[in-house]
Amino acid sequence: MRLFKGLRGPRIGTKLTLLSLTLLVVPWFSYRQILEMERLLVQGQSQAQLLTAEGLSTLFNGREDLFNDLPVKIEDYESLFARPLENNIRLDGGYEDWGDEGAERLLWFASSADGDDGAFRLALGERGGQLHVFVEAVDGDLIYRDPEYLRLDNADHLRLSFIRSDGGDGRISLVFAEPGVVSAYAMDEDWRFATTGAPETGVQGFMTPTASGWNLELRLPLGMLGSRRYFAVSLADVDDGQTRQLANLTQTLPKAGKESFNLVVLRSPEVLNIIQGLGYSGARILVIDAQQRVRAEAGAHAASAAAAEEDFYSSLIHQGFEAIRPMIHRISALTSWQEETGVAPVQSADDLISAALQGDSVALRRTLDEQIEVIMAAYPIVSNKDAVIGAVVVEQNIDHILSFQRSALEQAILFSLVSLLGVLIALLSFAGRLTWRIRHLRREASAAIDRYGRLQAAELRREIHSGDEIGDLARSISNMLSKLHQHNHFLESMPRTLRHEINNPLNTLSTSLQNLAEESPRVQDSKYLASAKSGVIRIGSIVQNLADAANLEESLKAEELEIVDIQELLKSYLANCAASHADCEFVFRGVKGPVFAEASDFRIEQLLDKIIDNALDFHRPGTPITVQLDVRRDHLRIVVANRGPVLPDASGKSLFDSMVSHRGPQNRLHFGLGLYVVRVIAEHHGGYVRAMNLADGSGVAVMAELPLAAPGAVPAGQGEALASNGELPMDQASQYRAAS
Repeated sequence: MRLFKGLRGPRIGTKLTLLSLTLLVVPWFSYRQILEMERLLVQGQSQAQLLTAEGLSTLFNGREDLFNDLPVKIEDYESLFARPLENNIRLDGGYEDWGDEGAERLLWFASSADGDDGAFRLALGERGGQLHVFVEAVDGDLIYRDPEYLRLDNADHLRLSFIRSDGGDGRISLVFAEPGVVSAYAMDEDWRFATTGAPETGVQGFMTPTASGWNLELRLPLGMLGSRRYFAVSLADVDDGQTRQLANLTQTLPKAGKESFNLVVLRSPEVLNIIQGLGYSGARILVIDAQQRVRAEAGAHAASAAAAEEDFYSSLIHQGFEAIRPMIHRISALTSWQEETGVAPVQSADDLISAALQGDSVALRRTLDEQIEVIMAAYPIVSNKDAVIGAVVVEQNIDHILSFQRSALEQAILFSLVSLLGVLIALLSFAGRLTWRIRHLRREASAAIDRYGRLQAAELRREIHSGDEIGDLARSISNMLSKLHQHNHFLESMPRTLRHEINNPLNTLSTSLQNLAEESPRVQDSKYLASAKSGVIRIGSIVQNLADAANLEESLKAEELEIVDIQELLKSYLANCAASHADCEFVFRGVKGPVFAEASDFRIEQLLDKIIDNALDFHRPGTPITVQLDVRRDHLRIVVANRGPVLPDASGKSLFDSMVSHRGPQNRLHFGLGLYVVRVIAEHHGGYVRAMNLADGSGVAVMAELPLAAPGAVPAGQGEALASNGELPMDQASQYRAAS
């Protein structure tokens, strides 16, 4: 308990500030509620997508014929296969955006005539009804087309051979006069000249040189190919820039026993026609066979309309919110923002498809391209024998849910912050007003009693008309001060009343003792009569002292001050003291010239009476009492020092209070009014008084400091004398040693 005894609690403003911080539970609770709402909405959408996938799967249940038109293993079938492409392909001559499987999807074709020169690697892909072709050519001498020649076979170029949708032969040559965009032309049977002067706008390509040759990336609509899907790629290599003769022709020829390559697109047209007619907007639908090959794809993720409509300030708020949201999520949900799980135990799209092909209906929340969040729902497709032959995957973004959640979170956080700031400002204002009222009440209550315990006011004026608890406190303190004022008034008037009541019997007793002495001469020399007379005189002196102390402050207010030469007053006073106290030596040390002060000479003598009486009572017999007068700046200083007992350490603050005496139990007739009278007189003259032990510990010095008279108030001819006094260079310690 002692360890915490000296500690104080926080102030009202600090308490209210800490209390206002508890309002942070409001945004925390709002954030938790919105997170739960998001989970419910995501679960609801996942269930809806599962129902959609289930409905789509019923269209394919028992339709084994739709899934058996392709070989079980693609590697065992001699055809050119167009793989489904998940990403948007940009025609830039690079293979980086074709997917993660990279070089293992490239097929190698080479001519046996001249080693690797003129060989190429080939990759085919399909996305959105477009056939994408990537060719990586090995060519030691890159020959560009010369625009001056009409023939198109006198430079390096790429040939596409196919059967058109109308059953005719399709021949397209892709030529390039420089790196960049290539030109496609429909060719004649000899692959020499273009059949028309205009290029084929439906075929687009881009060529870029490499260290080993060149790369060419192109795309053309699948609708240009007929139902037989005959498709071949040939690379024509020209090595001599002068003769421009065809040096090598490398084709996509079949292996032995095969007539030609057919283009096999893994997506099934019949399956695609079924799902395209359903018209699901904002959703991507995939039909996957048992070998996890995409057989049909329809639809796409809806673009975020809310993001496109954001203005600058909304976008700025959104960016700021996205920056602080991980921290808010960590504080509120106690989990990392990246630790948000999906709606199913599966962790990836491959796991989801594998689970669906095993007969389970599952859903997964995932992020695409680090921007779009989607829900994937997969439902199995079964045959007539209840065997899983595929799965339907419905993929739809949750942008509307996230937009709603983001808007709700932003509004909740902004509203909470504004509310918290407003409440905090209101609480701080209230706390400031409350503490201001309490401080002013404390100051007025403290000013009602001076440092000596005397009442300066009988009531309070501030806050007594307030209706709250501070007003009750002010009224209670005011009532207490009023009662104390009445009690002090009674105590102050008691000495005058006692003097009047006691003086009457004292006068009677004194007269009776005097008459007794006159009537009986024999008792005049009686010690009992002398003792009775001495007691009567002492009682009268005590009553007079009490009355004088009670009336001192009132009498001082009515007195007028005048210019007094303190040096002459001290000399005259000490001469009288030496005559009346012949058994004690008085030593006076003054300054050169007069020392003027605006004072009452009678009260200054009364002040000296009390100090000298105190020094006489405590001085050691045979030692002098020293009185010294100094001038320091605008004050004069009177020091009375005597050898004798020193002051106790704890007596400094209460020595000049009323009814306080440090004389001990042997001096019970002293009521502690002498030094109190000294203090009142000194303060009335604008000075102060204090007592201290001498520097060598041999006695006590009482110092009274009074202000000097203003130069304009000094009598004519005396100002120069006063100015010549100067300021004594003696410090306190040496002064007291000199005074002793």
